[in-house]
Amino acid sequence: MEQTANAAYKASVLRNFLTEDGRISQIPAKYKKKIIILEYMAEQLELGRTYPEKEINDFIQQFHADYATIRREFIIHHYMRRNTEIYECNPRDMWTKWEQI
Repeated sequence: MEQTANAAYKASVLRNFLTEDGRISQIPAKYKKKIIILEYMAEQLELGRTYPEKEINDFIQQFHADYATIRREFIIHHYMRRNTEIYECNPRDMWTKWEQI
């Protein structure tokens, strides 16, 4: 039952904060909703692949213009790690889990 409620909540957040073309209309102010949006974006990245900073910036700009803030959030919430200017996705079990918030 809880999984169904979580799936419905996630779908609702995505519907409310993504435009028809998949861009983020605004970064949610509520923490839990922001984590759902960050997770949605991180899911589009390849696990095990390294990304130069410019490539991560370009990737983020597909979704939202404020790439610096979102890139920082990716690190803070363990979606990615950074070594100098090279970024890599962390395993999913390291990510901040919105379901536990």
